[in-house]
Amino acid sequence: MEFYQDCKTGRFYDPNGIYPYLRYLRDGTRYGDDAVPDVSASDVSVQWLGTINANAAPYRLLFDAAITLARYFPQTGVKGINALATRLAGTDKTAPGTEEQRLLLTELLNAANPAPGFELLKRCGFIASYWPELAVLDDVDHSKEFHPEGNVWKHTMEALRYRKPRAGGSGFDPLLSLGLLLHDVGKPLSYSAGGRRFDGHAELGSSQSRRFLERLGFSAQMVRDVCYLVRNHMLPAALPRLPLIRTGEIMSSPLFPLLMELYRCDESSSFKGLDGYYQSSAAYKSFLKHSRNPYRSADGKILGGINTFQFCI
Repeated sequence: MEFYQDCKTGRFYDPNGIYPYLRYLRDGTRYGDDAVPDVSASDVSVQWLGTINANAAPYRLLFDAAITLARYFPQTGVKGINALATRLAGTDKTAPGTEEQRLLLTELLNAANPAPGFELLKRCGFIASYWPELAVLDDVDHSKEFHPEGNVWKHTMEALRYRKPRAGGSGFDPLLSLGLLLHDVGKPLSYSAGGRRFDGHAELGSSQSRRFLERLGFSAQMVRDVCYLVRNHMLPAALPRLPLIRTGEIMSSPLFPLLMELYRCDESSSFKGLDGYYQSSAAYKSFLKHSRNPYRSADGKILGGINTFQFCI
C-alpha cells in the first residue's frame, strides 16, 4: 500500500496523491485545493491503479488492488473491475505463500463489502488457481424463487453484506465472516446427490471447509469453529419444529448465537424474509430460559419427583 502512516511520528504519507480520491469517494468533498473529477467510483479506482508501484513483489499488486477495492471502493461495478483486471493482466503470477493468502483473505473479510475484491481476484484467475473451493460456486445456479441474487457465488457475496460490525466499529467477526464465506461450499459437491438438490451440502461443506482452512494455515480452533457453523447452518431454520433431542446439544454450544447470526445474514440475502429467523430466535430463547430453571427440563416440562405442594408454600 502506497498510502501509509508512520507508526513513530503518527504522520500519514501519500506519495502518489491518492488521499483526495479516497476522501471524495467517502463524503463527496474536496480537500483544500485538490481537484477531484466528478467521476464514478469505478473510474476513480481505475485512475488509482496507475499510481501503485508496478515493481511490487509477485502478486502484491493484485492483492493490494483487491484489498483497496473492498475497503475504499465497495460500490465498484463490473465495468470498473474488468478495467482493473485488464490492467493487471500482465503482472507476475508467481505463486503466493500460504501466509500471504491467509492475510489477504482476512483483510478482505474485514471490509464491509468484500465482494469487489473477491470479484477482482476471480476475474484475474487467482481464485480458480488457489481457492478452487470458492471458484466452483460461480458454476452452481440457485432457484430464483428464493435466491434472486443469483448463483451460489453471488449469494455468498450478498450474504457477507449483512454482517454487523463488532462493537466500536472495529471490523467484522472473522469467525462469522469465514462461516458465511464457506457455508455453501458443499453445494457444488451435492448438486444432485440422492436425487435431491443440495441434499447433505452442509456436511459436505464442513469437510471442504476444513481442507480449505487447513491449507491456508488457520489455527485448529478456528477450523473447528468454522466447521461447526458450516455443518449446522441449516439447523436454525428447522429449530421450531425439531425435537430437543436433536437440537439440545447444538444449542448448548457457546457458538450457537453466532450460528443464529449466520442464519440471519443468510436469510437476509434472499426473498424469504426474516420471519423464520424470529421464530427460531424465540425457540432458542425458550431453550435458554428452561435450561436455567432447576425445576424444569430444557423443553419446559416440570421435572418428575417434585412435590407440587412446594410451589404453593
